Amino acid sequence: MMRTLFLQAPSFDGFDGGAGSRYQARREVRSFWYPTWLAQPAALVEDSKLIDAPSHRIKFQQVADVVRDFDLVVLHTSAPSFSSDIGTIKALKEVKPSLKIGMVGAKVAVDPEGSLRASPLIDFVGRNEFDFTIKDVADGKPLSDIVGLSYRNALGVIVHNDERPILENMDLLPFVSPVYKRDLDIRNYFNGYLKHPYLSLYTGRGCKSRCTFCLWPQTIGGHRYRKRSVGHVIEEIAWAKKAFPEVKEFFFDDDTLTDDLPRVEAIAKELSKLGVTWSCNAKPNVPRKTLEVLRDNGLHLLLVGYESGNQKILHNIKKGILVDVARRFTKDCHELGIMIHGTFIMGLPGETKETIEETIRYAAEINPHTIQVSLAAPYPGTFLFNQATKNGWLDDAHAELVNDDGVQIAPLHYPHLSHTEIFDSVEQFYRRFYLRSGKIAAIVSEMIRSPQMMKRRLREGVEFLHFLRERSVAH
Repeated sequence: MMRTLFLQAPSFDGFDGGAGSRYQARREVRSFWYPTWLAQPAALVEDSKLIDAPSHRIKFQQVADVVRDFDLVVLHTSAPSFSSDIGTIKALKEVKPSLKIGMVGAKVAVDPEGSLRASPLIDFVGRNEFDFTIKDVADGKPLSDIVGLSYRNALGVIVHNDERPILENMDLLPFVSPVYKRDLDIRNYFNGYLKHPYLSLYTGRGCKSRCTFCLWPQTIGGHRYRKRSVGHVIEEIAWAKKAFPEVKEFFFDDDTLTDDLPRVEAIAKELSKLGVTWSCNAKPNVPRKTLEVLRDNGLHLLLVGYESGNQKILHNIKKGILVDVARRFTKDCHELGIMIHGTFIMGLPGETKETIEETIRYAAEINPHTIQVSLAAPYPGTFLFNQATKNGWLDDAHAELVNDDGVQIAPLHYPHLSHTEIFDSVEQFYRRFYLRSGKIAAIVSEMIRSPQMMKRRLREGVEFLHFLRERSVAH
């Protein structure tokens, strides 16, 4: 067995490119998601270690000091961080030439050949759902015998082994929370809408929706929702509650936990017995009856992907949501006291100056507690990437997803809408949403009621202003 280091490499300062982050970029407010996709194989490999450098502000020299004790490094990469990650591999092999180094993540899953050709120092890549693929490598199994693996053989020839069958029994995966306990400082994971400290994990993989921009279902998770048993999930939460008494909230990062209504209601009722507060991702179509069950059993917040307030755009991206249904759902949440963090995307196919205005007005009307506004990001492997390439919406001069500082840029453009107009719409959106008298009053009231929230919001305000300054430079 090879002693294995799982690594999220040092990158742009404040860059959330972790295995779990849906948009690999620096945020408008500093935030980090748990590297769950790395923690999962780390839980399978005995005597392994996980280093999440960006969230822990770990520099390369600190990684170099540790890596000498390992035989194998598994590095999670993404499209925005790939070039930087190759630089890390080069530096690590200079420290210890005998290291075997492989990469995992959506970037290498969709282009294993191109990824391996990018550097002769990459020994292998784990394709698609890579947990047991990496375990086989760590166990010392011959690379030629490992399904789901692409590798460089002794002659330097790139070989692609057969696909690994998709994992059906999700209960075969061990808990990730013991890896968090062993290797991570959970205080380093935070965002603007969950209680701090929080803890995030998955209860299943895959999403039946076909959203054209969404990375994980189109590259690793698949479009069939495969679920851990309710008992398996609750057993881990019970363990984590004892291991992390400081945790104030648990977040379930499944693409859409609410796709299976009976199951999410069953999970909620069991969580209530544990006395925990929890949140999850959701589509804006959950019936009021289910919302009532969730609210009565510890639900704090729903992270909801609205994307746009224009129905045609929602059809274009195959969102499968009606604007009026989302409006009714949001009203139900407000009436039931369920908080919403709403996410929106500027620059999707069909976007115009008029639809940007429509979405900004729509967001103000439905009024989520907080919002995140992202730029349409055509990640390789997605329908949106292929569509943008085919239609000439993505050109070489703007093909990068982030700038040299890790700030998200606007890669797409249309005959009637430029890169600059799409980029500028994000700042316009934030200003018009948050600088309303009613929203300002609500934020001030929240701060007055809680000294901790006051400290947090003031810090976020400073970070947001800094973010706007950096965007003006990126402009």
